[in-house]
Amino acid sequence: MAGAGRRIERMKAITQDVFGGPEVLRLAETARPEPGFAQVLVRVHAAGVNPTDFWHRASGGLQGRIVPLGWDVSGVVEAIGPGVTLLAAGDEVFGMPRQPEPAGTYAEYVAVPARHLVRKPLAISHVEAAALPLVSLTAWQALVDVAAVRPGQRVLVHAAAGGVGHVAVQIAKALGAEVIGTASAAKHAFVRSLGADRVVDYTAEDFAEVVSDVDVVLDTIGGEYGPRSLRTLRPGGLVVSLASPAEAALSAVAEAQGRRSIFMVVEADQAGMRAIADLVERGLLRPTLDTVLPLSDAAKAHEIGERRSATGKIVLTVAPETPSR
Repeated sequence: MAGAGRRIERMKAITQDVFGGPEVLRLAETARPEPGFAQVLVRVHAAGVNPTDFWHRASGGLQGRIVPLGWDVSGVVEAIGPGVTLLAAGDEVFGMPRQPEPAGTYAEYVAVPARHLVRKPLAISHVEAAALPLVSLTAWQALVDVAAVRPGQRVLVHAAAGGVGHVAVQIAKALGAEVIGTASAAKHAFVRSLGADRVVDYTAEDFAEVVSDVDVVLDTIGGEYGPRSLRTLRPGGLVVSLASPAEAALSAVAEAQGRRSIFMVVEADQAGMRAIADLVERGLLRPTLDTVLPLSDAAKAHEIGERRSATGKIVLTVAPETPSR
């Protein structure tokens, strides 16, 4: 019989058969991928959990179909495919591969484009590194590439204690901005510890009534937050919306007011990842971990994340942590 005796390497990964709540996620055995041209095979040590994972699990997200979940990864290069020149087996790496296409980092191994990864900073663990890529690239691309934030500008960050928010506060401060964050009163001390100059309790007062002359708003929430955020802007100011494609409609409203609004989707970006790694190495950026769970508890991680009360990031551990070289 053709192929008899051939061993197919297997791995554990989180899968789902139907759309639904966290309960549809299950740990299964699947075929281990092999790296193709310009790809590396990464042994996953940790994978970050993000709201886009919940969206894709529940309804297919941007793809509209069931896809392997997970975009954040930190791990060790197991093997390289033909044509890879920047990485080698044994390198510790982290990144956000393939976004907005599926990556499937909720697994023991993942094969991804080599140039979607960079070497992990020695200053942080794999668990910390896995918490950074998607949220950090989102904040970096929004604040640097889209808004071109300059020293002395005023930046308003919504949900400043959340995954994207707590990183955006640190990046905005590293860019020399004056930073205002919105958060519940219980999280004010945390947001200030990140470098925020002012924190507004959105549960007690309307931020649009107490904040003004802002150059850039980073809106991670959407809905009525977009129109209200326009009221905080100086003429010519910009709202960068991350919430959903529906927020693109805000641009016409903003233009009529002499302001701007842009909807943005984060993309895989090696240059951005290098900038993030540099901020980590310089002590200007560090993730806060809300919850760390094993891969088998992915459903529980999604339950916690969908409560929208996490401070910082939720991370799944996959392989045991090994000392950095």
